[in-house]
Amino acid sequence: MTGIEMNNWLQQRAYLTPKRTALIFENQTWTYEQLNDAVRILARTLAAQGFQKGQHIGFLMDNHPNTVMLIHALHYLNVVMVPLNKRLTPKEIDFQLRDADVHLLIVDETHENISNQLKFGEIINIDDLHREEQKDLELEDSIHLDDLHSIIYTSGTTGHPKGVMLTYGNHWWSATGSALNLGLREDDRWLCAVPLFHVSGLSILIRSVIYGITMVLHRGFESEKFVRSVHEDKVTIASVVSVMLSKVLDADTYEPFPSSFRCMLLGGGPAPYPLLKRCETEGIPVFQTYGLSESASQIVTLAPEDSFRKLGSAGKPLFPSQVKVVPTEDRTNDDAGEIFVKGPNVTKGYYKKDQVNDEKIIDGWLSTGDIGYFDEEGFLYVLDRRKDMFVSGGENVYPAEIEACLSGHDAVAEVGVTGVADERWGKVPAAFIVLRDHTDITKKSLIDYCETHLARYKVPKVFQFIDELPRNASNKILRRELIKYLNEGESE
Repeated sequence: MTGIEMNNWLQQRAYLTPKRTALIFENQTWTYEQLNDAVRILARTLAAQGFQKGQHIGFLMDNHPNTVMLIHALHYLNVVMVPLNKRLTPKEIDFQLRDADVHLLIVDETHENISNQLKFGEIINIDDLHREEQKDLELEDSIHLDDLHSIIYTSGTTGHPKGVMLTYGNHWWSATGSALNLGLREDDRWLCAVPLFHVSGLSILIRSVIYGITMVLHRGFESEKFVRSVHEDKVTIASVVSVMLSKVLDADTYEPFPSSFRCMLLGGGPAPYPLLKRCETEGIPVFQTYGLSESASQIVTLAPEDSFRKLGSAGKPLFPSQVKVVPTEDRTNDDAGEIFVKGPNVTKGYYKKDQVNDEKIIDGWLSTGDIGYFDEEGFLYVLDRRKDMFVSGGENVYPAEIEACLSGHDAVAEVGVTGVADERWGKVPAAFIVLRDHTDITKKSLIDYCETHLARYKVPKVFQFIDELPRNASNKILRRELIKYLNEGESE
């Protein structure tokens, strides 16, 4: 163990402010003292199951107090957590479990059916753990900022997911940078309706403990419940993507937010102008952000006072972080280039991907693969998120991953995928397919095929059959040209 040593975050918070409310979930509350007591019991129960320091432990669980307690319990054992996206297929989950060298997987009742479909054999139900005996041992009451905290998977443009390694220090400095940007009040309450298996939800959990504020946890996003919670639970901060924010404003239960609500942190891509105008009219302060798993959540944020003056901008880097734009050979905008990020909140690399790390991280600067530019005042504008990647309902979708799946179908000779506009999700995948000679296929057959290999949000909603894919001189698919083929010729 190296680097700066600190007291365990939850233990320190329970010592400093034991009677403050730590967690609110469905009319239940826990003080920091109560949460810490429950977590330490769970940690000793995990230890009795043979958990050892440095092991990699996966979890496949809904937003629930059990998940919150598990994450903190893993801190007390100094094991590395691997949060798994519950929207993935069993095949995708199996890959991540193997790739991350996971020793044991913890699931909740909701995901027992999925776990039964996995090839991975070492699985424990969290409810069963609560009935097990504890092991009498000293817990890890300190942490080291250089120690590996979590491996969070993010799909790559090659179609192969990569495990982002985040240290305790990465999360600490992410929390610090956010506090320096958003400010901090003793009465802050952060609403978490985003998944705890995403860096967005995990960062809220970690920040709430470091700040000593309350996390208001929802099982998932429901617009009516979101609105009620803002009022009844006295929420001051919430994290959303555009589709969530739009649904909140359209909710039947919507009423103007109280003046105590001070920050709607908006990620998942640039916000539509009409949505920002509605928020301005309603007096909802929106902080637009740009972030990624590799930076432990947000790394660039646009303050509300600049939302319309700098429409389309992601803002400026957080205080501890650095961002630069490096010109690329194929840029069409003279000011545009690839976005690189650097700072104590930025990952040191991807798990077991030494070659990728050597290519993507140079002198501490991480290549994001995103294209953007700075204006004359230093505001960042993101033109393409990871080039051809698009956001669908808050989830990052990578065309190459879907193409790799469809290319495995016997009837498909070639395929290109891009995002097309959708009122509900922002964008959805559209597949442009060149069929093999003398073959025929239906949309339903392709959907069924994709659903056995891909998470549901990655399954194309549009299928267009074309004669030839647009390609450049290097024979690479020109995905930006695919949209021109929409509704031309036969489609399903």
